[in-house]
Amino acid sequence: MKILLLGKNGQVGWELQRSLAVLGEVIAPERDGGALCGDLTQPERLRETIRAVAPDAIVNAAAYTAVDRAESEPEQAFAINAAAPQVLAEEAARLDAWLVHYSTDYVFDGSGEEPWREDAPTAPLSVYGQSKLEGEKHITESGARHLILRTSWVYGAHGQNFLKTMLRLAGEREQLRIVADQIGAPTGAELLADATAQALRQAIPGSPAFSGIYHVTAAGEASWFDFAQYVLESARALGAQGLDAQLTPIASSEYPTPATRPHNSRLDTTLFQQTFGLLLPAWQDGVRRVVQELHR
Repeated sequence: MKILLLGKNGQVGWELQRSLAVLGEVIAPERDGGALCGDLTQPERLRETIRAVAPDAIVNAAAYTAVDRAESEPEQAFAINAAAPQVLAEEAARLDAWLVHYSTDYVFDGSGEEPWREDAPTAPLSVYGQSKLEGEKHITESGARHLILRTSWVYGAHGQNFLKTMLRLAGEREQLRIVADQIGAPTGAELLADATAQALRQAIPGSPAFSGIYHVTAAGEASWFDFAQYVLESARALGAQGLDAQLTPIASSEYPTPATRPHNSRLDTTLFQQTFGLLLPAWQDGVRRVVQELHR
C-alpha cells in the first residue's frame, strides 16, 4: 500500500508519519521544494505529485489554521482549506484512492449544550469555519471515497498549541485569565493519528460504505480553563518547578478576538467508535502523556 501524506510537519502530520507506517509506504513530500510538492497553495503541482505517486490513499493533515488571521486573509484560508482539498478529492476519485481529510468543530455555530452529531446543521461563525466547511463540501461532492474527520482542540508534544503555551506562560506570569465558557474535548495529535490509521486500515480493503464524515475527539469535556488547570496540575505532579501562575476563569466576552469561537464544541463520536470498533479514551489520559513527555 502507498500513502501520500501532506502536512507532515504539523502536529497531526508529525504523528501520522509514525502511525501510518504500519500500513505501508508513506510518502511525505516537503511543503516547499523537491520533485514532489506538498504545498496546498500550489494546486497544479499537487495534481502532478498525486499523479506521479499514484497512492492508494491521500492523507491531508495540512490546513490554514490561523483562526483570527483568516478574518483578514479569507482568500488564503479558502485557497488552502477549500480549493486544495477539491484538487485532492478530484485526483483521489480519478485514482479510486481514499482521501482522509481533517475538519473542525468550527463548522457549527456552537449553540446549545448537546454534542454535535455528524448530520447536525452547520453554521460556521468565522471565515476559518466557513473555509473548512467549503472543503468538506468539495470532498463529499467529488465522488471520491473519503474519511472526513472532524476534531477539536488539538495539542501535542510537537508544534505550538494551547497546552505548551500554558506551560510557558505559567512560568512567566503571576496570573493567567482563561476562558471558561467554551466547552470541548482536548484531543491529542497522537490519538488522532492512531485513530486515523485504525480507520484507514479497515476502510481501504473494505466497503465504500465506510466513506463519510466522522467526529473524532478524546472522551469527556472541558473548558479552556479546565484544560489549563489540568495541564498545570499534571506538570506539578511530575515535579515541575516554577509554574506558579494563578488561573482565573473568565467569560469569552472578556477576551475578544477577531474570529468568534463556538461556545459548544462538543462532538458526538458515537458513529466513529461504532463503525470502526474503537474506544476513544478520556482527554485527561492524553494530556498526562504529553506533559510527561515534555518534562522528561
